[in-house]
Parts: sequence; C-alpha cells; structure tokens
Amino acid sequence: MSANTYDAIVIGSGISGGWAAKELTEKGLKTIMLERGRNIEHIKDYVNANKDPWEFPHRGGRTQEMIKDYPVLKRDYPLNETNLDYWVNEKESPYVEVKRFDWFRGYHVGGRSLMWGRQSYRWAELDFEANAKDGIGVDWPIRYKDLEPWYGYAEKFAGISGNRDGLSILPDGEFMPPMEMNVVEKDVAKRFKEHYKETRNFVIGRTANITVPHYARTNCQYRNKCWLGCPFGAYFSTQSSTLPAAMATGNLTVRPWSIVTKILYDKDTKKAKGVEVLDAETNQTYEFFAKVIFVNASTFNSTWILMNSATDIWPGGLGSSSGELGHNVMDHHLGVGASGTVEGFEDKYYFGRRANGIYIPRYRNLNGEKRDYIRGFGYQGGGGREGWSRDIAEMNIGGQFKDALTEPGTWTMGIGGFGETLPYHDNKITLDKTVKDKWGLPVLAFDAEIRDNEKKMRIDMENDAKEMLEAAGVKNVKTHSGNGFLGRGIHEMGTARMGRDPKTSVLNGWNQVWDAQNVFVTDGAAMASTACQNPSLTYMAMTARAANYAVEQLKKNNI
Repeated sequence: MSANTYDAIVIGSGISGGWAAKELTEKGLKTIMLERGRNIEHIKDYVNANKDPWEFPHRGGRTQEMIKDYPVLKRDYPLNETNLDYWVNEKESPYVEVKRFDWFRGYHVGGRSLMWGRQSYRWAELDFEANAKDGIGVDWPIRYKDLEPWYGYAEKFAGISGNRDGLSILPDGEFMPPMEMNVVEKDVAKRFKEHYKETRNFVIGRTANITVPHYARTNCQYRNKCWLGCPFGAYFSTQSSTLPAAMATGNLTVRPWSIVTKILYDKDTKKAKGVEVLDAETNQTYEFFAKVIFVNASTFNSTWILMNSATDIWPGGLGSSSGELGHNVMDHHLGVGASGTVEGFEDKYYFGRRANGIYIPRYRNLNGEKRDYIRGFGYQGGGGREGWSRDIAEMNIGGQFKDALTEPGTWTMGIGGFGETLPYHDNKITLDKTVKDKWGLPVLAFDAEIRDNEKKMRIDMENDAKEMLEAAGVKNVKTHSGNGFLGRGIHEMGTARMGRDPKTSVLNGWNQVWDAQNVFVTDGAAMASTACQNPSLTYMAMTARAANYAVEQLKKNNI
C-alpha cells in the first residue's frame, strides 16, 4: 500500500465522520480521516473548560470587534469569547446569502460534536412515512425498522441518558439513567399531565451526557460548560468517544488542515478512486486514494465537495444526474415560544447546572387531527431561578440592591418550539464562482426560506406554548416569535437526499451516491425530510448502518 493509499477515506471529523472512522477501522479498514481545520486534542486543548467567568476579559461576553468580525455568528447566542476559536473565521470562509441563512460552522477535528446541544431523539415510524403520505419530496428509502437496531447500537456506545416514556411518537431507546427534573419542572409536569391526560407529554430531555461512568469517560458533573470541551468526556463528541475507539484499532490516520476540494472519479470503473486535498497551511495539493469514501463534511460542505467534483460527464457535480444535488435545503425553524413565572417555590433551589432540559414531543396532526398545515413541532425548555444578573426594577443601586442579588430570584419556566421544515426543491445552495474564500475556492450561495406551511405552524407554536404553560400553572406568561430565518436551528439537512429512484435523488437507501456507489454520504445532506426531533442520533445510526454495509459490499467485491 503506497503512502497515499488507504482502504477508506473519511471526509470530516464531526459526529458522523467520527462514527464512520470508528466503524470502518473496527472492521479492519486502513482509514484516513481528512479534516479541513486544526487539530483539537481531548482535554489538552480545552483551554477554557475550567475557567471561571471572571477569568475572561469580558466575562464571557462579546466585544464590538467580535461583532464586526463575525457578522453571521453575532445573530445568535454562539458569539462570545469563551469558545470563539471553535467557530469559523467568517473572513476566511465567507458565503453568499441570496436570502438570509444563518450558517454556524466549526472547522476543526471534532467539528460541531464539541459544541452541539446533545439532545438525542429517535425518529418515529410516521417520520419516515410522511413524505410518501403527504406527496411531498421523495419517499424515504428506509423505514424505522431499518434504523431501529442501529439506533440502539449508537445509543449504547454514545451514552444517552433518558427515561423510557412509552410514547409511539418518540420511541424509547437504550438509555442510561435519566437526569432529574427540578422541583418546579416536576410541578409543571404534574399539572400538565392532569390537564392534557395522555394527549400531550412533558418529559425530561434525552441527552448525550452520560450519567454513569462509560468506557474511559466520567459521568456528567453538572457544570453545563459542554461547549468549552469536556475534560471528563461526559458528553458524546468525536474526541471523547469515536476517535479513541478508532485510534485503538491502529487503523486510523488523522490529517488536519486538509481541505478536500474534489472526489476523483474514474470513468472506466465508474467509481471514485480517491480525493484531491488542498493543504490549508501550505496550499500544496495532494491526492489520496481508497476503495471507499465516506463524505461527512457536514451537510452543506459535503454537497459543496460533490458539486466541486464536476466532470464532463456530470457538469453539475458528482451525484448531480438527478437534478437534485444542492436542492431541498432544510433546517428546523425556531425562535417561537413562551415563558413565565412560577409561584410557591421561593424556599426551593437546585444544585449544579444540569446540561439538559425538558421536552414536549410533537402532538399536532396526529390521531386524525388536521390543522391548516402538515407535520408538527416539539418544544425544548426548562425551569430555573433568576440569578444575580436579573433586573430588579424597584432597586438599582445601593446596599439593599446588592443584598437582594445575593438571594435567588423568581422561578421561571420557558419553552421554545422546533418545527419541521418541508423539503422544497427551490430551497437550494449553489456554487458561486465569483466569490472565493481564503484558499481561492468558490463559495456557497444560499437561496432558502420558510414557506406558508411553516408560517402557519409558527402561529400554533406560539399560541400553544402560552396555552400549555398557563394550563400548567405558570403565571405572567409572555410569548415570543422570532423571524424564522433558516440556519438558526443548526440542524441543516438535505441537498443530497436519499431516495428510491436515481432520477429524483442523489443517494440510495444505503447512503451510496447513485453515480458512484463506493461513495457514501451519511451526514445531514442525506436527509429527505427533517421531522421535528434533533437529527444527530439519526446521523449516528445511519452512518453505522452504511459503514457496515460498505464493508460487506467490499468483501463481496461489489464496490
């Protein structure tokens, strides 16, 4: 085997890339993982993980210079000084917004597995059937039963804490002991259940934070500093979980600073033979060769690679023969919800900072109900007590003000909706060759927005949030309804969708590119719809399933 030849190439090192590397190496394949950004070593490089707020020059906030340098990141919570270097340098890696799209990226080993929200839910059977039933997009080529064993496989390795709630809309999994609701959440949950009986449910979140020791990882310490990197390895990330497993096989090579610019296609064999890489530090170009290639660069970057792999056979890129490559951009639409105060618990508090919240699973358009939109939404949220930074209107200076701030404030309860976005063909990304990044490469242009179905859904998301909190005894409930721009969910999906027909989809039911079946795409790009649950657990299961299939097919010389 020559220096640049491997059995497998994995492009990207985030949640799905880490899983691909683990599965392929454990099955004996010599694998190289190519990451476009810098290396981040577990524990050693979590430089801010143990700092207290006062150790940051701006107490963890944002500066005017940061606001100027990060015009996209400033649109939401990610812009702050505690983990700024985990987010993409927007000057070096710009993109074009035909319509506003908030694209929050992480280019480094581990990708956004270091910064994700860790909510981990299975999809339900109806989520895989919805497109066919509604005549929207294309039918999923798989069903829940195809992923069910792989969900369990992923949950057991990743470590998902949660409660077995017995809900068909939110299938139970292989869970560690759940985290506990605080006293106010328990009270709200009790009132919620009394009011809605079994028609709506209020449960503890299912999160990829382990609650008991697992492999070489220590259980969650309730610090809620997950996005700084966890020195305990308490939440699932590439660094804490899949990368150590892959490295332990002796079959993995990790190459950071490696921007994959295209997949090399062999017309004679009708397969991909390797990839072209631009070294991000030296600007030198290299080629790496392998029998199988897993594209896991994150949804839009994976599609960028396919698009940029254009040949005279497919001028639109590898996988473009259907005309669907780059289309059907999806995300969860959010920014809608409600919050209020809870009385009667002034003598109660809680210990630690639980890195999790509550979840209200989807209940709309089920059991024969029909709204003026299709699909549905769920809510995430939680209860807590206001802290020292609260505004006390009656006092704003002096000793009494300081004394008041040493006592816990009012109990509050809030929920925010996550709504399903339909796969619209006209929601798309394209290559804009007139704009280049730091390395002279064309950038993506985004032309995507929510439509009437999502806008109608958002009305229910707002009104229902208020109704449910008030029904559960929450006082002074106020709603909020944001603008609904896509991207803010950081759950981007679509643009290289799976399907049953090569004329209408980019990938088949095993995540293989129809046009080159030794190329697999198993990140968010593969999704044919979004459901309303967080998608990362589905990426894990899908990747493990595809890797298993790829190795089987390699052994049979079918790819």
